[in-house]
Amino acid sequence: MIKFILNDVEIKTDLKPGMLLLDLIRYNQQLTGTKIGCREGDCGACTVLVGEIKNGHLEYSTATSCLMAIGNACGKHIVTIEGINIDGLNAIQEAFAKEGATQCGFCTPGFIVSLAGFSLDKSTPTYERSIDAMNGNICRCTGYKSIERAAKNFTEILGQRSTQEPVEFAVDNRIIPAYFLKIKERLLKLNGQDTQSATAGNKFLGGGTDLYVQQHDTMPGEAIGFLFDKTELKGINQYDDVCEIGGAATVADIAVSPVFQKYFPALKEYIELVSSTQIRNMATVAGNFTNASPIGDLTIIFLALDAKLTLNDGAQKRTISLRSFYKGYKQLDKKADEFIEKISFVLPAETDRFNFEKVSKRTHLDIASVNSAIKISMEGNVVSSASISAGGVGPIPAWLSNGSAFLTGKEITPENIEELLKIVQSEISPISDARGSEAYKRLLLSQLIKAHFIKSFPALPIQNLLHG
Repeated sequence: MIKFILNDVEIKTDLKPGMLLLDLIRYNQQLTGTKIGCREGDCGACTVLVGEIKNGHLEYSTATSCLMAIGNACGKHIVTIEGINIDGLNAIQEAFAKEGATQCGFCTPGFIVSLAGFSLDKSTPTYERSIDAMNGNICRCTGYKSIERAAKNFTEILGQRSTQEPVEFAVDNRIIPAYFLKIKERLLKLNGQDTQSATAGNKFLGGGTDLYVQQHDTMPGEAIGFLFDKTELKGINQYDDVCEIGGAATVADIAVSPVFQKYFPALKEYIELVSSTQIRNMATVAGNFTNASPIGDLTIIFLALDAKLTLNDGAQKRTISLRSFYKGYKQLDKKADEFIEKISFVLPAETDRFNFEKVSKRTHLDIASVNSAIKISMEGNVVSSASISAGGVGPIPAWLSNGSAFLTGKEITPENIEELLKIVQSEISPISDARGSEAYKRLLLSQLIKAHFIKSFPALPIQNLLHG
């Protein structure tokens, strides 16, 4: 029996745990404010809030219900647009109405829910953060300026919060209903009961952001082994110079990790290129790897970092390199009953350079046409080791071994970079598809590699590379 709280109502259901939360909300509970848009996690019309107790605190995040299995809702507080309604308009709705920030209204519930989640975050409320909170919500007819003005007006309300708890402030200021004040107590009681989210099965599921896009017709009926909420698969920790990441850690976990923030100064810039906030809250590191997409952003980053994977079949464990994980298009060195338990890699030294670049049809929050990462270690002016990876240029995520080897022992000069680009071009085999022609992808990778050096070595006379 799967149990969770939906708005103010406790749900107990024996529906298949692989069923999508969106379908339960609309067809089982008849809450039609949550809209069906793309069913791929792209438009944000189906956005809900997910509240769960972490380290003794009730925390809320946004999620796209079109990619979330009800098994992953188990023991949590799920909030739809109906769940934040009060008598009259709430403060977010009033801000939208005042600025005329809605037209057809189809996308509006998602925007309102995203801003409600923003109001429950303990971070200092700023206009920039309010806009970022809606980065996974798309409007097709209103235009964004009125929505931005509404967000600005609403942020000014939140600016009066001072030291008051976000939930209490939001209730007091007619942002959310008063029942939110009892949710933590109710979740503690609910999670003390016999609550199940998983069935036996070798179809392992993390956040679902890949599987439900690719297998949306079959996943709801599968026997699933749920991994997303397993405590032992969470966490990001540092042991000396090694970072260990649980397989169920999410992109959002990486974004707020003190370890990653310390060792990757441009982390925020990289994360903004990866996906929307809703998807970051759901997408797991292990899921990105096992999806085996040739353009998986996290895969490309961790290939450059020479990550190691610990695979577990429930009885035995083994460790392999991410670089040897991909055997062919969508073919992995992984048995059906294995899952990724842990990812580990050596953290960059103080003198190392790391960079990630990506080009997609939209600047942010889109699937890459080509992406690339690099890690370079230096001894004086000479490269002591180098690692370059690239996506979108072959059937598997590529570690460019020849290009990486060429740089070792070399100085960073325009001439050596030009020779590197020739070697890299011989290592890749892009194809023409919806994201670009073969020639375009070859050009993109060359430009991205040039960008690596321009960003990583700003003091060197190589700034004209991109125009070469």
